[in-house]
Amino acid sequence: MRIFGLEITRSRKEKSLSGVPGNRGGWWPVVWESFPGAWQRNVEVRHDSVLSFHADFACKTLIASDIAKMRVKLVARGPNDIWTETTNPAYAVLRKPNPWQTRIQFFESWVISKLQRGNTYVLKVRDGRNVVKHLYVLDPQLVTPLVSDSGDVFYQLNADSLSGVKEAVVVPAREIIHDRFNCILHPLVGVSPIFAGGLAAMQGLAIQNNSTEFFQGGSTAPGILTAPGAISDETAARLKSHWETNYTGKGTAKKVAVLGDGLKYEAMSMKNTDAQLIEQLRWTAEVVCSVYHVPPYKIGVGQMPTVNNVQSLNIEYYSQALQVLIESIELCLDEGLGVGENLGTEFDLDGLLRMDSATQMDVLEKAKGKLTPNEQRKRLNAPPVAGGDTVYMQEQDHSLEWLSRRDAQPIAQPAAPEPANPLADDDPNQARAVLALYEKDLREALNA
Repeated sequence: MRIFGLEITRSRKEKSLSGVPGNRGGWWPVVWESFPGAWQRNVEVRHDSVLSFHADFACKTLIASDIAKMRVKLVARGPNDIWTETTNPAYAVLRKPNPWQTRIQFFESWVISKLQRGNTYVLKVRDGRNVVKHLYVLDPQLVTPLVSDSGDVFYQLNADSLSGVKEAVVVPAREIIHDRFNCILHPLVGVSPIFAGGLAAMQGLAIQNNSTEFFQGGSTAPGILTAPGAISDETAARLKSHWETNYTGKGTAKKVAVLGDGLKYEAMSMKNTDAQLIEQLRWTAEVVCSVYHVPPYKIGVGQMPTVNNVQSLNIEYYSQALQVLIESIELCLDEGLGVGENLGTEFDLDGLLRMDSATQMDVLEKAKGKLTPNEQRKRLNAPPVAGGDTVYMQEQDHSLEWLSRRDAQPIAQPAAPEPANPLADDDPNQARAVLALYEKDLREALNA
């Protein structure tokens, strides 16, 4: 059978393939126990239910949208190991992953699948040149990793018409990009953050459901009617029916109950102030944020930090929640597309770590001497100007090479003073006296 340009054959060796634990039919069920014995107590943590909790939904969509909005660049290694952006028609799939998804939609699906299920499976579709022309994010519930006795990894794909899989098929690992998260149970099985934060999310949903039922019931809490003496079963049933019909449910909040014969109504539910409803709901949201490593203020929980620096807050959020996800996608794309050692993929972080205008101009001012004016203008999305491709320095600055040569020169010694000239004509009398002495010495030498 031929699929996606590959010849897929079924042989006897496939009988030795075994499913990896953590998938449907494996060792670990779809419904996880949030604590030992939770299943026996009917405490379930389901992925779909957890997603409806506002904090979990906000964390997932925030992370996915922040990663998806960044442009993916194809970069090439240049001299001195400097990576610069380049273009290559063979990797047009980075701009348009498949016919029915934009780049942003594709990477949102990638990240949400990883956060929701712990695994992202991307199917590669090749053309006649064996170049990847399409990428499809598969439904993780329709994919099962398989391991042969020899250690080779395969993936069983169930039918998925949207991705072009018409029937169940087993494909080799080279045709799947598998990005997994928190491989706690098995190296090929990622674990979703729901495994740790699901119970808090279910508790938050229970609080919201309880509040919804309370307000739908006209803000009346269940209670008991007490009589001062004994009453028959018929009288109790009649009073109960009359109370439920007239004073419970929607539209009964403004009705006045008139009780006679010493009857008293006592509410049985715990008051919201006693249960600390708001504090409990905020706590569950903060637990979910901690599991995703998202600062609570990012999703509207808690107070905004007083630090007046947008960039430092974004850097903290990037390093805690986004960096490992971004770099994992880059590595998966590099290996899955086979870009080689001199090409690579890289997310453009400028869209995420964007500074406020005042800080940005201050940084560019301090970048003089390190960036050319045109490089600084490019950061501001401004066109280049003539003469802007040179790094400028102030005149009093000197290069390290010049300073090194200067320091290597020997220190000059002071010159010795010149001997006095006895024939200096500054003093005529002194010169005549010296000549007289020379004449005397000469005569004595001739008479000797």
